[in-house]
Amino acid sequence: MKQRSNSQFPKHLGIIMDGNGRWAKERNLPRIAGHREGMKRAKETVEAVAQRGISFLSLYVFSTENWKRPKSEVNFLMNLLRDSIYNEFDSLKKNNVRLVCSGRLADLPGNLAEELVELVVATKDNSGLTLNLAINYGGRAEIIDATKKICQDILAGNVQLSQITEELYTQYLYQPELPPVDLIIRPSGEMRLSNFLLWQGAYAELVTLQTLWPDFTEDDLDAALLEYCGRDRRFGGITE
Repeated sequence: MKQRSNSQFPKHLGIIMDGNGRWAKERNLPRIAGHREGMKRAKETVEAVAQRGISFLSLYVFSTENWKRPKSEVNFLMNLLRDSIYNEFDSLKKNNVRLVCSGRLADLPGNLAEELVELVVATKDNSGLTLNLAINYGGRAEIIDATKKICQDILAGNVQLSQITEELYTQYLYQPELPPVDLIIRPSGEMRLSNFLLWQGAYAELVTLQTLWPDFTEDDLDAALLEYCGRDRRFGGITE
């Protein structure tokens, strides 16, 4: 895809990486094979997004609802994530990608949270794409956690009720420096947000694709970006 100006591209792109299980089922493979292939697509997509000059990318890795899945699948996903932390470090440095994480990381098993923090610290000075991994993440959980922190500051006398605005509230989110989401891509044909970036994506453009995530290609990315570039974003106003 011919690179467009920054004003045409989304500044912040979110992707719900959906369809791993169905991809495996169609091939008579175990679900873990779909997750493994989906992780490969994630790496390729991060590189493709960085090459297109997009500043922020949020990937929905593991939701607060995903704990309901079979324990064996959850354990595999946690181990796959841990392996990826070590395997992709050089790739993040090579592509100048800065990593941040959103979610209730303290509830992750073992020392996974500490390992993620180590990678965040190791890439903090990278000046290219900011990659936000949503892990044990839920949009509702983020809003609840932000509200609790505001209440604590009100009780401590640090914030007055009259001071609470959208701008102030944003500062209590998991990653307050991230701008609002401009575009959310959801492969697999599903037509829902699934609790992903509810606050940040209030005015995001949505593009759904029939492609399952493990089959997601740069052509799919470009098709979604092209559709976004043709949208008329009014934010509740009127285009003259």
